[in-house]
Amino acid sequence: MRDKKLLPIKLLMLTLIFCSSLYSNEAIWLHDYDQAIQKAKKEHKDIYLFIGADICNFCKKYKKHTLSDDAVMRRLTRDYIPVYLSRDQHLIPDHFETYGVPRHYFLQANEEVYFSTQGLLEIAGFYTMLDEAELSKE
Repeated sequence: MRDKKLLPIKLLMLTLIFCSSLYSNEAIWLHDYDQAIQKAKKEHKDIYLFIGADICNFCKKYKKHTLSDDAVMRRLTRDYIPVYLSRDQHLIPDHFETYGVPRHYFLQANEEVYFSTQGLLEIAGFYTMLDEAELSKE
């Protein structure tokens, strides 16, 4: 009988844990370009800049299926400062293209872009993009 009383509490706890894991990666992302540059210099990392739009279905799918993956985010944050800038909400420096989103830029802390591409990426494609960016840097 006691287990039946605990079942709703257990279900609520599992639901809360699941929901919080879906949005836990959001705190990793910066939304200020200048702040990202300063952080990259301080931490001696490069920057991954993802430019999207609020109404972009491809951007939403990319966030939901690729960027919500914990392994993807561990790999990304190991070497990069992740920055998401929405062309609908954030100040984006003029030298970045904002149409044809999602757009992906890899740059050094000195703001030199060494790799860029665009499009929706599934998880495997994301790892390929990271590899291509790293090869472009060499």
